[in-house]
Amino acid sequence: MIYFDHNATTSVDERVLQAMLPFFSRFYANPSSLYKLARLSRSAIDTAREQVAQLVNARAEQVVFTSGGTEANNLALKGCVSNAKIVTAAFEHPSVLQSASAQLVGITSQGYIDQQALTQLEGSFDLASFMLVNNETGVIQDIASLSSIMQERKTLVHTDAVQAAGKIPVDFQVLGVDLMSLSSHKIYGPKGCGALITSAKYVKSPLQTGGGQEAALRAGTENVPAIVGFGKAAELAYAELDQRHQHCLALRVRLEEQLLKLPEITIFAQHSQRLANTVQFGVQGHVGEMLLMQLDQQGVMVSSGSACASTDTSVSHVLMAMGVGEDLAKSAIRISLGQENTAQEVDSFVRILKRTLLKAH
Repeated sequence: MIYFDHNATTSVDERVLQAMLPFFSRFYANPSSLYKLARLSRSAIDTAREQVAQLVNARAEQVVFTSGGTEANNLALKGCVSNAKIVTAAFEHPSVLQSASAQLVGITSQGYIDQQALTQLEGSFDLASFMLVNNETGVIQDIASLSSIMQERKTLVHTDAVQAAGKIPVDFQVLGVDLMSLSSHKIYGPKGCGALITSAKYVKSPLQTGGGQEAALRAGTENVPAIVGFGKAAELAYAELDQRHQHCLALRVRLEEQLLKLPEITIFAQHSQRLANTVQFGVQGHVGEMLLMQLDQQGVMVSSGSACASTDTSVSHVLMAMGVGEDLAKSAIRISLGQENTAQEVDSFVRILKRTLLKAH
């Protein structure tokens, strides 16, 4: 079995699992209660808040725990300004694009937000939302520059950093943003937990009401085991950032060297600054969904794009926004590498891909 879909989700690190286990049974109390057992749960949440804050150079009080990156994006876009005028990019995650009606700014053929087009937008905006790293191509945006452009227009800035945190250095202060979304299960933590990094003054209309949890910004009894796991995953990602980057980069270089020897292959955003773990490519004359199923039958797990849009058979909106032709965009395959992957798996994948393409002709 070869798992090459880490941008969709990662396995839970064994060290993370061990940190979580006591909070399923031994330390089970509701953290909003006042007795000692409950205070232990509250203390664990406070520790996790500090761990997540450290990962992105924020303050602990700025961390609002959510059920994941999707909820964090929704809270940012729907909770900050009533009937907000929003500007975002054409390649954003569905949880941004479907959360609010927004003015879309185009992107270049290499996957970057068109800064010139952004500066030429007419009118005022309440909120701008730009993802730090694209989940399909892995292209890294210059969010600091984009933030500067929008804040000159007195616009709040949100960034979806779900694919970036734990893979590249992410600094909430340096990026100059007002809000940032994170997710646990992209960094070897559990599913069902994420965070919005923000200030209480920005969220005017919480999505959930009925309790005072998370500074009254996200009502509901906290998922203590998941929050503890997110905190531990963030701590490990912070400590091992360079090691993880170098491991994935070596594998990506090895993979791309072999892919580029195949005449049918086009690597999207090949010359852009990308995550070390991500390669999205097209195979001329093939259909990505069909290739995905053929590879799956041979024990290889890859993606054709965003897992959150996997039930949508339309062409990748990211690649179309980049100006990629429809036929080539339909052939897209995304590889996203992780810490347990090996050079041998890369070599095996390329052999299996070659064999699969030969059979298709």
